[in-house]
Amino acid sequence: MSLLRQHATKQISMNPSRRTVFVCCDGLGRSWVTRDETPTLHQIARQSLWCADHRAIFPSATRASAASVATGCRPARHGLHGNRMGLFADGRITVRDVGLPAFRAQMRAATGGTLRVPSLAERVAGAGGFIAFSNVSPGAAYFLDPENFGFVYHRAGSYAPGGKLIEGRDALDVSHDFAGDWAMTERFCSEVLSARKPSVAVLWLANPDLTLHGTQLGSPVHRAALQATERCVGAVVETVERARASGENILLLIGSDHGQETIGDYVEIETWLAARGLGGELGDGRIAVATQGTAALLYSTNPARRALLDVLEEMRAEPWAGEVVTEDGLAALGHAASSGVVAAVNMARHHDANAYGVAGRRWVAAEPGKPVQVGCGQHGGWGPDETQPFLLLNGKDVRSGVHDRPSSLVDIAPTILAFLGLPTVGMDGASLVDFCRVG
Repeated sequence: MSLLRQHATKQISMNPSRRTVFVCCDGLGRSWVTRDETPTLHQIARQSLWCADHRAIFPSATRASAASVATGCRPARHGLHGNRMGLFADGRITVRDVGLPAFRAQMRAATGGTLRVPSLAERVAGAGGFIAFSNVSPGAAYFLDPENFGFVYHRAGSYAPGGKLIEGRDALDVSHDFAGDWAMTERFCSEVLSARKPSVAVLWLANPDLTLHGTQLGSPVHRAALQATERCVGAVVETVERARASGENILLLIGSDHGQETIGDYVEIETWLAARGLGGELGDGRIAVATQGTAALLYSTNPARRALLDVLEEMRAEPWAGEVVTEDGLAALGHAASSGVVAAVNMARHHDANAYGVAGRRWVAAEPGKPVQVGCGQHGGWGPDETQPFLLLNGKDVRSGVHDRPSSLVDIAPTILAFLGLPTVGMDGASLVDFCRVG
């Protein structure tokens, strides 16, 4: 066990009357939390501490975001690069889909482990425990607790501590839609919040993100997804309030992982690289592209690094490339060049609006041979809307009002741990508890 893990998981006296609940409304950008669009969230925000400058990580994608929520660290520290990631083995890079159930095993085989820093589940394993219910991709769910220190429930498979498969009626058997989010929420409220009462409980809803990948921002279908998400949030708030009425001290955090922007056009970066003479390097795995929606990570082995760097200036001149960053630029985004990532591309953005008046159209980095739904929602880069999730904190020790200093996904885990009285050593983020106490 690393020194960090020894310090992070060392148990100290905590307040047993305290527990925490985090609800993630996947893909719900901060600009949509208004009186008209989301009245339930708007009302509870008025009774809470509202983080007015809350920010996503890069990539603004759910799987890496889940790892950052779980660890309080950015990708350079926790090691999960994005929704798709290049893994090195036998001198070549293979890009894998982090969302698939098999990815954890693939990552272990290539790197010797999964996340390089302790997760919330590991930190509270002996201090009240961790339970997560998630209806997003399997990978995003499992990277909340990749080494099985707590309980993770997902429609692709539910697991108890030690990785024991949960079977039968105890497993989470829900659909990947509005109905599934609601069924999961009902069980979360009755079983997790009202009966089992772990020190950390996480509910990660699929919507509105799931819906937005197949519809336009601002459309009636998008608004239906907001209403369905509000219903789930309302049920959690009511359940928490009942528990508080009986004397429990619960810190409730409600937020999202990223926002959404509109797909305007797309390009296959691999095809572009091959046209500039790098087809051989792509074919033998010396160069690879891990698309992230409105961004991409470019990998290379050491021998091919110079060849990739040599075409980046030409790439910057393309109409689809908004920004191309390397080295210091990567570090500023929370990535380490030592991981094999040579560059990150943020796809270009145009201001024009969609049919429902929502401004901003983005180029998308398409996976080869995979169709792109132009006009629908997407995210992954560092555009102005996709990087503005929301976060509110609610509890008897929390003053209502506006927290106007920058906050981020990496502040969620240290806030939870600080409230529970547990160490936050080794995290990139900082606790918001110091800013939110009453008095």
